[in-house]
Amino acid sequence: MQLPEEQLEILKRGADQIISEAELLGKLRLGRPLNIKLGVDPTAPDIHLGFTVALTKLRQFQDLGHHAILIIGDFTAMIGDPSGRSKTRPQLTHDQVMTNAYSFQQQAFKILDPQRTQTVFNGQWFEMMTFEEIMRLNGRVTLQQMLQREDFKNRIERGDPVHLHEVQYPIMQGWDSVVVKADVEIGGTDQLFNILVGRDLQREEGQPQQIVFLMPLLEGLDGVQKMSKSLGNYVGLNEPPAEMFGKLMSITDTLMARYYLLLLGEEVPAIRPMDAKKQLARRLVERYHGPDAASAALEDFNTKFSKRDVEHAEWPLVTLTGVNPDIVSLVVAGYEQGYQIVKSRGDARRLVEQGSIQLHEEKIIDPKHTPALKAGDVLKLDKKRAVRVG
Repeated sequence: MQLPEEQLEILKRGADQIISEAELLGKLRLGRPLNIKLGVDPTAPDIHLGFTVALTKLRQFQDLGHHAILIIGDFTAMIGDPSGRSKTRPQLTHDQVMTNAYSFQQQAFKILDPQRTQTVFNGQWFEMMTFEEIMRLNGRVTLQQMLQREDFKNRIERGDPVHLHEVQYPIMQGWDSVVVKADVEIGGTDQLFNILVGRDLQREEGQPQQIVFLMPLLEGLDGVQKMSKSLGNYVGLNEPPAEMFGKLMSITDTLMARYYLLLLGEEVPAIRPMDAKKQLARRLVERYHGPDAASAALEDFNTKFSKRDVEHAEWPLVTLTGVNPDIVSLVVAGYEQGYQIVKSRGDARRLVEQGSIQLHEEKIIDPKHTPALKAGDVLKLDKKRAVRVG
């Protein structure tokens, strides 16, 4: 094992909050592998890159010599985590959850080392509990504690229901930590309340309290909202390699740095942004589909862009001499000269902010940006239109 101080510096990369760093360093100095807990609820058969942020951090702990415990929430998934939810999740049957769990494990082990991962289902202890034991466990947490949650408070203020089975969720997640004697629990920033409940229950059981290790929620392809299937801004692990590669190539340079840090645990390499983005896309496709698929996806992407270079000659030629150099003015002029379409500055600004405008295959999202255009450059205006600079 590396020195505790060296481990801490590695583990801190990409983390949003650790409660506390001093406690974590103290545990690292114990000189034994720590029990690192990550609980997942298989509420769907497929997962996206947002789910992999915590899994990647768990693998990092694993590579440093610690004991990874992956808890499959076959019982908690039937409730559904209320964290950050504006309404009650639909309840799943145990059969549905177990079907999803098999698919989830297959995908999770593309990141984790299955030989060094202890996988347990929390139904192993919850289905054995008597009603008396459940009552005693509930007696350790007050309703006032539960109503401190922002999501519950907001729903009550709006007059939306909070069902009693949802209140059970943090208690069950906390009890998982007691059962596996977790030293550290990894979760997203929305898991703070649940993990703190685990610390309280461990203290009452006479156990050392687990470290709260929170990871950021990964932004989706739009760079604004968190990655979500419902928002359509996601990259699924089971998507075809070429589709995954293409989606990753659509992100902004700013988001690329975020993806490098949270998905690979690295800084962006000091190379041309387009090449760095290709490297990111290739490595992620390789992780989930293998090296041959990654090479094929890269070749497919390069071929498509080479074909586009031939098509550039068909795009309208425009003269932007004398036009204000800011990108909004250039977009307005491009539409007017190239397509005889009148766009207001407000329309042009929205196109920029939405990521529609590209130069050298790189998105421009800052309306105040002043690109240095030269003859032959292609300015992409939207999905169907582009202009060549004369």
